[in-house]
Amino acid sequence: MRKSLINIVTVVVMIFGALGAFAAEESAPAKVAGVVNINSADASQIAYLPRIGEKTADRVVAWRKENGQFKKATDLMQVKGISDKTFDLVAPYVVLEGKTTLSAKQKAPRAKKSSTAAQPSTTAH
Repeated sequence: MRKSLINIVTVVVMIFGALGAFAAEESAPAKVAGVVNINSADASQIAYLPRIGEKTADRVVAWRKENGQFKKATDLMQVKGISDKTFDLVAPYVVLEGKTTLSAKQKAPRAKKSSTAAQPSTTAH
């Protein structure tokens, strides 16, 4: 009986340990392919950022010319077209110093569909 209890406790501890490792892996930040220096990049390089198109990239360059270099990455949200959500997507790619190393357009992950979304009606008209 005592040996069975020890075996059960060991198995439970191993399961929780594996779940903890899995959760830590899930919450780890994604590795990025490169970065964009928003203080020196041209509009075509800024457009490599996820959810940033040519017009928004042009606005970033125009804002920088009018206001000077960005002091912090969050200043990017002062540019028309860059919301909190957009900033959250581009933040891992944004730097204020150094070389721009991002060399291709990055795609933003799609939002997961809610399981409570309305189901299409199957009734005939």
